[in-house]
Amino acid sequence: MIPTSDRILEIGCVRLNGREISLDPDDYLQIYINPERDIPEETTAIHGITNEKVKDCPVFADIVDEFLDFVSDTELLIHNAKFDVGFINMELERLGRGRLEDYVAQITDTLEIAREMYPGRRVSLDGLCLMRQDRQLRRVFHGALLDSQLLAEVYLTMTRDQGEIDSTTGRRGRGFRPRSSPA
Repeated sequence: MIPTSDRILEIGCVRLNGREISLDPDDYLQIYINPERDIPEETTAIHGITNEKVKDCPVFADIVDEFLDFVSDTELLIHNAKFDVGFINMELERLGRGRLEDYVAQITDTLEIAREMYPGRRVSLDGLCLMRQDRQLRRVFHGALLDSQLLAEVYLTMTRDQGEIDSTTGRRGRGFRPRSSPA
């Protein structure tokens, strides 16, 4: 359940082109958002985002079109999608803009994939990074863009036997089949 008083502080996305993380700067989106309320200390402890950092940032209503243009008609890969999509849908509903599902081709919850692939194991994003031998992961804070980049790397590792995706059918290999470039 998403508390109705909590708001989005940051959006971060990275595109995959085929089976590679894009290096094109236009395929990255990072926006800090003024939540129009004070940020709880517990939240700052997790994300490192302070009231001071976002006081002059745009509000969600000001960036919604940029965000929706970036993700429109793509498959989104989101770790614990119910949580993030809940926040996004709350913001969209506040603006009378429907739901995220109205704009994207598909939402894939990589937490569900990880639970299926690694039953009984720690499948948080940090846990998955450690499983793929990414021992240099020493992040202090969770950031939307950093988490998107890490998730892209983890997803490619988890689905490495998938091979290239056929853009005409959206299918290839076994496992999970993205239909378009995820953001």
